[in-house]
Amino acid sequence: MNHDIYQEPLVSRYTSREMQELFSERFKFTTWRRCWIALAEAQHELGLELVSREMVDELKAHAEDIDFAAAAKKEKEIRHDVMAHVHVYGQQCPKAEAIIHLGATSQFVVCNTDLIIQKRALRLIKKALVNVIANLADFCRTYKDMATLGFTHYQPAQPTTVGKRNTLYIQDLLMDLEYVESLERQLKARGAKGTVGTQATFIELFHGDHAKVRELDRRVAEKLGFDQIFPVTGQTYPRKLDMKTAETLAGIGASAHKFAVDLRLLSNLKVQEEPFEQKQVGSSAMAYKRNPMRSERMTGLARKLMGLPADFAATAANQWFERTLDDSAIRRMDMAQAFLLTDAILRLYVNITSGMVVYPKQIEKHLRAELPFMATEKILMACVEQGKSRQEMHEVIREHSVAAGLAVKEEGLDNDLLVRLAADERVPFALHELEKLIGNYQEFTGRAPQQTEEFLDEVVAPVLAKHQDLLGGVDASLKV
Repeated sequence: MNHDIYQEPLVSRYTSREMQELFSERFKFTTWRRCWIALAEAQHELGLELVSREMVDELKAHAEDIDFAAAAKKEKEIRHDVMAHVHVYGQQCPKAEAIIHLGATSQFVVCNTDLIIQKRALRLIKKALVNVIANLADFCRTYKDMATLGFTHYQPAQPTTVGKRNTLYIQDLLMDLEYVESLERQLKARGAKGTVGTQATFIELFHGDHAKVRELDRRVAEKLGFDQIFPVTGQTYPRKLDMKTAETLAGIGASAHKFAVDLRLLSNLKVQEEPFEQKQVGSSAMAYKRNPMRSERMTGLARKLMGLPADFAATAANQWFERTLDDSAIRRMDMAQAFLLTDAILRLYVNITSGMVVYPKQIEKHLRAELPFMATEKILMACVEQGKSRQEMHEVIREHSVAAGLAVKEEGLDNDLLVRLAADERVPFALHELEKLIGNYQEFTGRAPQQTEEFLDEVVAPVLAKHQDLLGGVDASLKV
């Protein structure tokens, strides 16, 4: 690391080596050469006499040995990165020098390379996404029966189960996975379209043979690993795709953000926490603290990711006619950042869900504090079964509930609603009978355990089975 200049934290601190390599200069420029080779080889196969087999073989022989210093020097001189690399490649391949980039515009290599990178990057995102879903599914199955306090408006509500709550996060991620797979189907090659997308130069090279030009387009795309091509383009592939890519990745960020914030709130309640290393320091001043730093980091990264789609929308909307160059500088930053941010977020998500900790006694404590209020309807029905008036019992329970609530809030006392009710002669139950009425927390969770099992078996399991080849192999270790 160079300590004298700014370093991108996404690279130095948060992201995987695989994603970093995809957006590296080496991968980009070697892929440019793959594009030039694919073009030359397809031209030769289709009978273009200007391109010989010997030329194609020479290009292939030098596909990897890029002289980055020479290319940078040439770019500084001519102010054009693509032509600088054409020049350097030509010096290495003197026999093929004249036909490198033949009939193409700069966006032939730039766009097709971008699409290849995104295709591979999306595969990494998909793999991490599937592994998060698998981790959460295991967690949900383990805790499908454990009753816990539910919250609406971050106020105590009816109990749910720990497992059921986490199915909500899985459902969000399954939607994200569907969008990723939809995006995969939309990732097509730009192919060989020429300067403004009309293939005019290629028509000249092939002496007006439209069938050969169409076949050239198809073969180039196939050689670059695509089975589909954008049927029409301007100078670039449609920037609308970038907008949809950013929206899809930002959607993953939103799902992760919701999970991370919830876990931070649960950590405050001391009922569920992210993993905590043996020697991890929670605070420089307060040695006892166990701050949810991974979830906080996930929240911050997701916030940045969720803000990126606006940039891509503005770029797509401002592509005048066949193309304008104001897309270049911003895409160099934002496209890489969108994938790197998503990679960093999902690595954290895999890491956290691999070792979440649940505290049953704390969960029980919170249930005991709030359940008397939530059990009032059950107590009311039991009183009616003993021959009491529903309206009269409703008023009695309301009076004591308000009083007990004020005592908790204003005096800091424990919730003594059951004690108050048992002491009221109008209520036909002793304290131990009232406690028995609410003693089984599971009775208050409705179908949460069954819903969890059904969801895991009927919805999640088939998805994981379909993507079994993606399970495992995600490096979720943290650098810091």
